[in-house]
Amino acid sequence: MKVTGFIKGLKLVTFLSSLQNKLYMPSTFKRINNWLHLWLGLASGIVVFIVAITGALYVFHQEIEDSLQPWRFVEAQDQAFAPPSQLIDTARFYIPYIEPTGLTYEDKEGAAAVGFIYNDEGRIAFEVVYMNPYTARFIKKEEPMGKGRFNFFHFIEDGHRDLWLPDYIGRKIIGISTLIFLIILISGLIMWWPKKWNKQQLKRSLTLKRNNNRKRLILDLHNVLGFYILLFGCVFAITGLVWSFNWFGDAFYYITSGGEQKAEHEHPHSDINMAHLAETDSIPAIDRAFYLTLAQEKDPKRIYMSPTLKEKDESIEVVVGLIKGKYYKHNEYFYDQYTLKPIRVKGDRYNESDFADKLEKMNYDIHTGAILGLPGKILAFLISLIIASLPITGFILWWNRR
Repeated sequence: MKVTGFIKGLKLVTFLSSLQNKLYMPSTFKRINNWLHLWLGLASGIVVFIVAITGALYVFHQEIEDSLQPWRFVEAQDQAFAPPSQLIDTARFYIPYIEPTGLTYEDKEGAAAVGFIYNDEGRIAFEVVYMNPYTARFIKKEEPMGKGRFNFFHFIEDGHRDLWLPDYIGRKIIGISTLIFLIILISGLIMWWPKKWNKQQLKRSLTLKRNNNRKRLILDLHNVLGFYILLFGCVFAITGLVWSFNWFGDAFYYITSGGEQKAEHEHPHSDINMAHLAETDSIPAIDRAFYLTLAQEKDPKRIYMSPTLKEKDESIEVVVGLIKGKYYKHNEYFYDQYTLKPIRVKGDRYNESDFADKLEKMNYDIHTGAILGLPGKILAFLISLIIASLPITGFILWWNRR
């Protein structure tokens, strides 16, 4: 057994040595790799900088908005929440000209909110009515941006998602640039790879030189910091690409699921043959669905519901968040709008989901660092700043060598 282990170890060392020699061979491959790293970096640098710096600014938006918007909180009370129908009625009084599109309960200290998304002269507008979740009393109406109101974090989010361009243009540019950034990270690793894996070479590759040579410092800031954020940069890029391109999301699901095709996300349907049953109900179906869900979820941290149903066969959806400040761990409940019969779908309960489905639910929290709580957000903030610096240091290096 010892001889076998020694032989395997020797083979591994031989392979790594061979790989090292190939990576540092002055070959056509290396010249092409360096050329791609340079010109792909120059081509995508501005977009990468904008996406990274807006991502860094957006990381703590929840914490900052919580401190600046007191109307989003109420005093906790030892009583049940008001039913959804009461919240909808209050919200419609203040915004009677649009159908509500979303209803949210937070924890016991959070205000309830009904949102209204609509098309306003070619742009997507969003208005919110905040209410006391215990009494359904009005707290505040939040006007859409552009009508006397400016929300800094909405502005930053628009830049991060679509570069402040029309959605169908900006998101494609960001998606392509993110894919290029992933290639740049891999080519950068090949360029960084030490010629020899000894103490001196590793120290040179892993530490910033403290001297008065400005050009050397810029080189180290690009190479060394680029290596340290390599893994995190790949994670940010991959989680972003899952949203940017359907083919990428499907491929990533296929790999993480071990070869399964990603199912199309489709809400289950209600039985329209039972529509006559709803005519005799004194309690709105949305309220009954709400109470049925609370009977199964004793300590929800967030509840989201669809307040209005557009189709006759549409089902009532209730999404229950289980961890405050995180979205990945949630359960989904669907009910027939006429019979209130529960309808189960694949992946509707987090603990019963497959690995690939859980990973898909985690995508947003991984991308923002929230998956690790406050330490994860701090890490995401710092990594994003470093990523934003890489196009700058890379451009300076290229300019100095012209």
